[in-house]
This record gives sequence, C-alpha cells and structure tokens, in this order.
Amino acid sequence: MNQKLFFSGLITMFLLSAIGHFAHWNNTLQFIISAIAIIFVAGFLGKATESVAHYAGQRLGGFLNATFGNAAELIIAIFLIKEQQFAMVKASLTGAIIGNLLLVLGLSILLGGLKYKEQRFNNRLADHNSTLMVMAVIGLFVPAVFVVSEKFTIEKDQFLSLAVAGILIVSYILWLLFSMVTHKDMLSDEVMNADHGEEPAWSKGKSILFLVLATVMVAFVSEWLVHTLDAFSEQFGLSELFIGAFVIAIVGNAAEHSAAVILAMKNKIGAAVEIAIGSSLQIALFVAPVLILVSAMFGNTMDIVFTPIELTAIGVSVFIAKSVSRDGQTNWYEGVLLLMVYVILGIAFYLV
Repeated sequence: MNQKLFFSGLITMFLLSAIGHFAHWNNTLQFIISAIAIIFVAGFLGKATESVAHYAGQRLGGFLNATFGNAAELIIAIFLIKEQQFAMVKASLTGAIIGNLLLVLGLSILLGGLKYKEQRFNNRLADHNSTLMVMAVIGLFVPAVFVVSEKFTIEKDQFLSLAVAGILIVSYILWLLFSMVTHKDMLSDEVMNADHGEEPAWSKGKSILFLVLATVMVAFVSEWLVHTLDAFSEQFGLSELFIGAFVIAIVGNAAEHSAAVILAMKNKIGAAVEIAIGSSLQIALFVAPVLILVSAMFGNTMDIVFTPIELTAIGVSVFIAKSVSRDGQTNWYEGVLLLMVYVILGIAFYLV
C-alpha cells in the first residue's frame, strides 16, 4: 500500500510540475511544486539504485548512482553553456562538489551513525579517494594561479583549460580501469557488498529500466525548477553565486541525498561513501572537463579558472572530507562536523 501511495505521489507531482512549467504558473508556485517533485523522483532513483546495487555490487551500484545522478547536472550545465552563463556553470559545479562532500556525506554519516555506533568501509578505497580529491583540487587550483600572469593571453588561457580538461578526463578513466578492473578485488568491500538477507525490490531488468526512467525524470524536473530560479532569486534577494552553488546544487544532488542516506541507514556506508565522494570526483575530474570541451564545440571555450571563493570552498570541503574518511570508519559526530562546515560555507556564500 505504501509503495502504491509513493508511486501515486510520484506521478502526480511530476505531472503537476510539467503542467506548471508549460502553463507558466506563478514562479514561486512552480518552484515549490518542482521541489516536492524532486523529492519523490529522488526517492524513486534511490530505490532503483539500491535494487541495481544488489545485482551489481555496492561499488558499481554507487558508481551508477553517481553517474545517473550527475546526468541531470550535466544536462542543466550544457543548457547554461549554450546561453554562455559560464559563471553560473562554475558556481553550480562548485556547489555540486561541496554539496556531495559535505551535505550528502555528512547526512549519510550522521544518520547512519545514529543507528550504528561505528560504520566501516574499505580503508584502501578511502586512501585512493583522498588522493584523487587532492588531484582534483590541483587540477582546478593550478589554472587559477597561473592565468594571473601578464604573459597569459586569452589564447593561452583557453589552451591551458583544454589541456587540463583532457588530463583530468584521462585520469578519471584510468581510475575507473584501476578500481573496477585491475584492482577490483583489493578495493572491494565484502561487508558492505553483503545483502544482509534482503531481497531486491525488482528484477534485474526492471531495476535497470527504472534507474534510467528515474534519471530522465530527474533531468526534466531539475530543468523545470532551474527555469524558476531567476524570478525566485529576485523575489528573495539571493545572489547568482548562492543560487548556483547551493540551490541548483542541492536540487541536482537530490538523487544522491536520498540514495546515500538510505544505504547508510542500512549499514552500507561503503556504498554511501562511494556515492558521495565518487560523485564529487566525477564532477571535478569528468563533468567539469567535459563541459570545457563542450563549450569549445559551441565555439566559445569556457576556461577552467574558478574564483578564489569557489576554490576556497572546494579546498576546505576536500580537506575535511579527507580527514573524516581516510581511516575507513565513521561515526555520527564526524557527520555533524561535515554539516557544520557546509553551514559555514552556506552563510558565507549567502552574504557575498
């Protein structure tokens, strides 16, 4: 019965969000309806991911969730790039990275830790994730430092951005090869891969179908919500930086929020960490570089130079997330620390 009610709410809110968008309802009303729809769609995606993870294993399941969850952000960013709103794109990428590392991971560790005194996952995987996060910061930090040189022309700036983008993409692809193929056994998490006697919600084929369907629904609802943001930000006096880094990022990360928290509360913290940190790594090492290449295809290359504020936020997030996850074990207080840093950054971004 609960499942029937959930799917009824999912279909109803999705249709209302669509009608509100195409019928041009009041922007605030559209925002509220789409935000509620996102919650339902994220829940659907989380359940589909959990079911797929039962068949594919928690690591692959977490990777699939991060990939499908980031699909919406990638689609939204491409639309923004076509309109040459590069500042908004970079702000949303920043928000996606810090949102996953602080909000998603923090909530997962907190709520999972309240149920289980201590949760563990593969510490070798934690070490590699930490190193990759530092690599991502280097890839974003170096261009910002060197482009201030007087010798750097616009052409050199664009070349450096394209070169760094290509290197980051290759690094990410090689990481997938390393973690999913050559060193798969070393990085596996037997405890978290156990199904604990649970049965999957759907068959393998239906789980994959629902995962794709949920991702498409997330993309549509996210786009409809983004179209209301300009009017919404004007009405409530929110800056473009805050909208991009927090509002759009929270909407885009809704799928990861739901899935990671659900898995953590089932003592599958390894999968939750894979979703949260894996999604941030995918944004920094793959999505952002791909957007640089896409902008070049549109004829106006977006550079990979982030503002000092954005780099500070990313650097701080990586530092605290690395400190929390490096030992392969978590407790509820570490989740609180991550959330406190997110609140600090949120206040700072709001006041800019």
